[in-house]
Amino acid sequence: MNIGRLGDVAVGAAGDIAGAVVDPRAGLGRLRSAVTPRSLVLLAGGLLLGYLLSRRRR
Repeated sequence: MNIGRLGDVAVGAAGDIAGAVVDPRAGLGRLRSAVTPRSLVLLAGGLLLGYLLSRRRR
């Protein structure tokens, strides 16, 4: 995984989610094609990092 393109992947995923909200039928098709192992790893890593940071602040 190329860490230099992390921002591009995040922006692309946010755009796909926004498209799914505006036009659900076409957006869901784009969202299905955007779900790749890389995006799942990034999502899981982000959720884990957010969880750990929130636990640390308590």
